[in-house]
Amino acid sequence: MIRLGLLIIVPAAPVMHYVSGLPPIWVFLAGILGIGVLADWIRAATEQLAQHTGPAVGGLLQVSLGSVAELLLALFVLARGQAEVVHAQITGSIIGTSLLGLGLAIVVGGARRERQTFKRERAGLLSSLLILVVIALLLPAVFDFTARNITHANNVAVSDETLSLMVSGVLLLLYLGNLAYTLVTHRDVFSTGEAEETTSEWALWQCLAVLGGATALAALESELVSDALTDAASTLHLSSRFLGVIVLALIGTIADLFSAVWFARQDRMGLVMSICIGSAIQVALVVAPLLVILSWLIGGPMTLVFQDPLDLFAIAAAAFIVNAITGDGETTWFEGVLLIGVYVVLGIAFFFAG
Repeated sequence: MIRLGLLIIVPAAPVMHYVSGLPPIWVFLAGILGIGVLADWIRAATEQLAQHTGPAVGGLLQVSLGSVAELLLALFVLARGQAEVVHAQITGSIIGTSLLGLGLAIVVGGARRERQTFKRERAGLLSSLLILVVIALLLPAVFDFTARNITHANNVAVSDETLSLMVSGVLLLLYLGNLAYTLVTHRDVFSTGEAEETTSEWALWQCLAVLGGATALAALESELVSDALTDAASTLHLSSRFLGVIVLALIGTIADLFSAVWFARQDRMGLVMSICIGSAIQVALVVAPLLVILSWLIGGPMTLVFQDPLDLFAIAAAAFIVNAITGDGETTWFEGVLLIGVYVVLGIAFFFAG
C-alpha cells in the first residue's frame, strides 16, 4: 500500500514542467523523488519476474535490471555534455551503496544483536571484484596523467577514448564471467543459504507491464532532472558535481538501500552483502562501461578518465574498508558506524571541493 501511495509523486515533475511552469529547482526535486519511487517499482517488478524464470535466469534478471533507473539518469545527464557529473554519479553510487547502504544495514541489523554472520566465500568474491574495480578505474586516469604530464608524449599510441572502450569491454566480459560463476557453475557454493519465496505474487504480464511502464516513466523523469540540473545547482548554491555524488547517486540506488536495511533487520546478511557490495560492483563493471559505449552512439564520447583524484580516492577507500570489515564473515553495529562515518567524511570533502 505504501508503494502504491508513493506513485502520487511520479506525475509531479512533468506537471510542474509542462503545465505549471514552475522554476527548475522544483522540477529537479520532484523528479529525483519520482525516480526513487520508480526505481523501487522496477526492483519489485524484477524480483517478481525472477520468480517466474527460475533461480539462474532470475538472478541474471535481478542483477541486469537493478540499475535501469540509475543508467537512464546518467545517460540523460551525459547527453547534455556533463560527463564530469556522470563520473561523480558513478563515484557516489559506489560509495553510497558500499559505505552508506551497508553501514546503515549493519547498524540496523546489529542494534539488537551481538553480531551478524554471513558466508565468507561470497563476501570474499565480492571484495575481490571491488578491488578489481579500483584497479580498472585507476588505469585510464594513471595512463592519461603519465602520458600527458610526465612523459609529455605527443604521439600516444592510443587515445583516452579508445583505452576506455577497451577497458569497458574487458569489464563487461569479467562481469559476465562473474554471473556465470555465481549463478550457474558455482550456484550452490555462493547461495546465501537463506530461505527465499519461490512463488510470485504477480502474474507474468503484470511483471512485464510494471517493468516497462516504470522504465518509460523513469526515462521521462530522468530527462527532466538532467535538464534542470544546472539551474538547481545554482539555486541551491551547490556544484553540479556535488549533486551528482550525493543526490543523483543516492536517488539511483535508494531502492537497494531500503532493501538492504529491510533484510538486515531479518538477519539475512548474506543478501545484504549481495545487495550493497554487488550494487557497487555492478555500477563499475556494467553501468560505467555501458555509458562509455553508449556515449559514442549519442555523439558525446565519455571516457573512464576521472580527472579529480578525489573520485578515485573515494572509490579506493570504499573498497579498502569494505574488504577489511567483511573479511571475517561477521559484523557488529560499530562497524556499520565506521562505514557511515567514512561516507560522511567523503561527503564533506566533495562539498568543499566544489
